[in-house]
Amino acid sequence: MEFREFDVSDYLTDESSIAEYLDAALEEDSPGAFLEALGHVAKARGMTQISAATGLGRESLYKALTNDAQPRYDTIRRVVEALGLRITITPAP
Repeated sequence: MEFREFDVSDYLTDESSIAEYLDAALEEDSPGAFLEALGHVAKARGMTQISAATGLGRESLYKALTNDAQPRYDTIRRVVEALGLRITITPAP
């Protein structure tokens, strides 16, 4: 029996699961966890579509949305907006 490699983007099918996934990634100690999660969401939504909406090349997006990348804030903002999301700040519990 042959198994397919697990791909989290296959399970990011609605706004609620996407928001929970990104929120959980922000709680990680690793700064790259959010970038990687954002990359999974972009892949789930279609990297070509996100590329067109942001004006950034697909290869640039793939590179910017990896665990060890250090993209500019503007890149993150453009991707978040292209996904139909927004970044908000709330008081810590």
